[in-house]
Amino acid sequence: MSQQVLDDDEFTSQFHVYEPHRAGIPPIGPYVREVWRRREFAAEMSRASMRAANTRTLFGQLWLVLNPLLLALVYFLLVNVLSGGGRGKEFFAHLTAGLFAFYYVSACMATGAGSVIGAGKLLLNTAFPRLLLPLSAVRTAFYRFLPTIPVYLVIALWAGVPWSPNMLVAVYFLLCMTVFGAGMAAFFATLQVYFRDTSSFLPYVLRIWLYLSPILYYTEDVPERFQTLSLYLNPFYSMMGGYGDALVRGTMPPPELFAISAVWALLAFGVGSLWFMSRERDFAVRI
Repeated sequence: MSQQVLDDDEFTSQFHVYEPHRAGIPPIGPYVREVWRRREFAAEMSRASMRAANTRTLFGQLWLVLNPLLLALVYFLLVNVLSGGGRGKEFFAHLTAGLFAFYYVSACMATGAGSVIGAGKLLLNTAFPRLLLPLSAVRTAFYRFLPTIPVYLVIALWAGVPWSPNMLVAVYFLLCMTVFGAGMAAFFATLQVYFRDTSSFLPYVLRIWLYLSPILYYTEDVPERFQTLSLYLNPFYSMMGGYGDALVRGTMPPPELFAISAVWALLAFGVGSLWFMSRERDFAVRI
């Protein structure tokens, strides 16, 4: 029997035997083709999740916007107190843009972390590439992020943020955040299978990550001795920094932010997805 038939049987055969994990990544080509062929399966899971969470209703979408918007207001007041009241409307626009994007990526991670555990009997009764589970979570997070875009545009208009063609560059950094979020979703989904407390400590990790990223402050506010360290060790530093420069200030971000953002995004997706794929045969046994 050819290798191609063996690869196809993993998803199309009538009977499946679940055994303890044997290390090894499945053939990448057939796996990726199967993921693409079953993309509608992931989309339908995402739509079902949004229906269950009432995110397609008016009040459901309103809460998606109000939550980070109220947090932006709280942080704006807090930073204004700490800085002696020197921050203006443009900084509030910077806060809302950063928090909207940060909560998008953090939703990818948090929802993705529970995607495998939450699949339950679906893992036992249906053969499909398990990577579709965290990817479905990323799709859900993206559609929840979309209502925040017109809200930010209104805030930017109110704050007098200059409009510039450079604002379109923010799409590049948003794409990097999406790829990064997908990789981290796969990583934490795998970790959650083996360590069930992952979803409990993840919010604290994300909150610390928020404070270390240029969201509650500008990149130039970081002391010079820490800027290089933050640039190379904090993925959000380059992504959020470039996103804020383009979207809020309308300026072209430095070239290193483009390169480092892409490296972090591809590295996270590569490591997260490959680790997920190498362990997914063990999921049904451990759940």
